[in-house]
Amino acid sequence: MGTVVDDAASAEFHAFFERHYAELARLAQLLTGEADAADDLAADALLALWHRWDRVRAADHPVAYARGVVANLARTRIRSAVRERRRNTLFWSQREEKTEIPDVPGMIDVQEALRRLPFRKRACVVLRHSFDLSEKDTALALGVSVGTVKSQTSKGMAELQRLLGSQDAPRQIHRAVSGAVGGRNR
Repeated sequence: MGTVVDDAASAEFHAFFERHYAELARLAQLLTGEADAADDLAADALLALWHRWDRVRAADHPVAYARGVVANLARTRIRSAVRERRRNTLFWSQREEKTEIPDVPGMIDVQEALRRLPFRKRACVVLRHSFDLSEKDTALALGVSVGTVKSQTSKGMAELQRLLGSQDAPRQIHRAVSGAVGGRNR
């Protein structure tokens, strides 16, 4: 039988879960590019938060901490996928197979361009332009300095503009990532 403190912590965590689960899943989807994995990553992140809930709830910015956990889990998943692709490439290197990239709508173009960015640049661009986080909040979520967020966002946007061939990349990104996951939950 739980104590009053345990019940209060459980209720507080449940409220945190209800408020932020969709946002964390959306963040995971945008960082990994995998809709199927987004729910799993968000659930894994929230499970990790639950195990440390006393520490998390005492933090100044629990949501930033949660975003950081999602970002770290996404980074781990991406690294694992890259290693798997490298193994597959080595295995199938003798086989020649050409794949043509189809002409796709702008949303798919933006998502593909985002996938081509290194993780930190992608995370900064997504958090700043899709989630409308401030530089400070983005820095808190990623565990980096505000200067790093400014630099990585600027470099990421320049790279996206080059990849998309458009000076209107911020608006394209905002529209594409907001629409891709059913709008925003605030």
